This record gives sequence, structure tokens and C-alpha cells, in this order.
Amino acid sequence: MSSTEITILRELLAADTGLVSGSRLAKILGISRVAVWLQLQKLTKQGFVFEAVQSRGYRLKQMPDGLHPALVQAYLSRRPHPPHLLCLESVDSTNSEAERQLANGCATPLVILAQAQTQGRGRRGRAWHSPAAGNLYCTFVFRPKIAPARLQDFTLWMGLNLCVLIENFTQLKPGLKWPNDLLLNERKAGGMLTEARIDADQIRDLVFGLGLNLNGRAQDLPRDLQRIATSLAEATGAPLSLNRFAAALIGRVLSAYDQFIDGEYRSQFAPLWQRYDLLRGRPVTITQGTRTLTGTAMGIDAEGSLIVRLDTGRTERFRAGEVTLSQPAALKT
Repeated sequence: MSSTEITILRELLAADTGLVSGSRLAKILGISRVAVWLQLQKLTKQGFVFEAVQSRGYRLKQMPDGLHPALVQAYLSRRPHPPHLLCLESVDSTNSEAERQLANGCATPLVILAQAQTQGRGRRGRAWHSPAAGNLYCTFVFRPKIAPARLQDFTLWMGLNLCVLIENFTQLKPGLKWPNDLLLNERKAGGMLTEARIDADQIRDLVFGLGLNLNGRAQDLPRDLQRIATSLAEATGAPLSLNRFAAALIGRVLSAYDQFIDGEYRSQFAPLWQRYDLLRGRPVTITQGTRTLTGTAMGIDAEGSLIVRLDTGRTERFRAGEVTLSQPAALKT
């Protein structure tokens, strides 16, 4: 990806459906109009379609469906400090790539995007089905230098911001199933995985991974997942712009991270949890190793632990565990 491509795409995107003259592009880039035309030809080979109007300029008519790093950067260019971005067609796991980048001393914040994963990871080492079907797999890499205890509600805070983003972007109403699942219409649309490396009394490296079913189709999933999974495109009835959504996601996560580090998120956390919590008031089953308990979810505490009123009448808090809804929403009273 070149800065010239990013600048051209940024100017054309800013013009929306308007025209941008070749002279303007040449002046901004400090190159000739012929060089601008050559750059547009290069972008055309990458899947872009431009309309040229004589003596008036160029208009961006069509963009590639696949992940395009220069296009993501062009959408992000209004941010005062755009992150380092690594776009991959396929990778074993974006979180695994983050580990390699950290080992090589990468600059942070770093965002890793991939169109497919061959060994996608979920919680507790489980595999995450990651086909190359217009979905989005990404990992954010930070070096926060904060106390480990502060990380207790980090994933929940990030999940809440993803819900806000999706609702604003699609008008859908997503929800969070504690601790790390994003659902639409009771079906899983995404999952999060946070991993940290600790030095003495502070977090040295923080890796936040996200797999989101953006444009995938149910028929592309394994049979056992078709009933319980969905995508944003399936819920809206139309495909989403992968690159525009990726840029919006990056911007939202980076802003949420800044709020988390500054502690400014506290006043927003509880109201957002009330809005997007899918478990509150519903019967649940909690599994911790060989231990299985049933009860009613009562929300979370200040540390992000799930509060459950057990069927025995006792109230218990859970820092970790697998949660299953004991009955669908349609049966909730």
C-alpha cells in the first residue's frame, strides 16, 4: 500500500459522489496529471472503477469487495494518529500473528486484519470457524502498562462498543452474552478474545482479537453452526462494505481503548450494559469444569463478574465459566 493510493482514495471518498479534478490530485500529491492517471489505472487493476468526466475530473464509482488496506487507511485518514495497519488475505490466527509481531518489537497500536484464518482461536483454546466469505477477523495490539486488576472488565467494555457500532452502522439491535459473545436475534454473530502478558505488576502486552460474521452466508458454515450462527448481512438483508466497516470498527475500538486507559469509560459502562445485556432476568446454566449450576442471571458487578441467583436461592458471582441460556427469549416471562 502506498501513501499516493491512500491520498487519492481519501480525496475521492471525501467528494462522495462529486468529482475531483486531476489537477487537484496532482497538486496535493506533487506529481503530474499523467502520473495521477497512471495511479488510477493501477487502482483499476485492484478492483476500483472510476468515472472520468472531461475537463471536470474523476468520480469513484465502485470499490473492491475484498479487504483493501489502502481503502481502509483512506477511511481512517481523518484520525489524528492512524494506527499501524497490517492486512492479510489469510493467516493462521490474527492473535497468533500479533504474538509474532510483538516478539519482533512492533510499534503499537497495531491493527491486524485478515480475510480468513486457518487456525482461528476462541476462548479456552477452542477453534473459531473463519472462512474467507466476506467476514472480518482482526486483532488490536497495545502496550498499556496498567495493573492487571484493571483488565477485569476490558473485554466487556470493548463488546459494548462493538454493539454501539453495529447498531449505528446497521440499525440492528445486537446484544452481549457474557463474557465475550456478540449475538443478533439470539444467534452468534461474533466473538472476542483478550490475551495479556504480564511483567511484574503491570501488563506489558495486550492483544484484543475479534471475529465478526459480516457478509457470510449460513450455508457456508458447518452444518452444526448454521442454526446458532448468523451474520450482519443476513440480519440486514444486504451485504455491508467490508472496508468501510473495518475502518469504523478500528476507529471505535481505538477510541474505546483510550477511554478505558483514561478511566473515562466508567460513567458509560453501566447504562450500556443495561442496554445490551442479553442474560439479565433469564434462566442460565453455568459450567465451570465439572461443576454445573443453574439459576437466573442478575447482571454483573463492578468488576465484570456475572451475578447469578441460583435455583438453591443463593447468589453467586462468576469470574469465568461457560454460560448457556436455559430457554429462548420467546419463552421468557
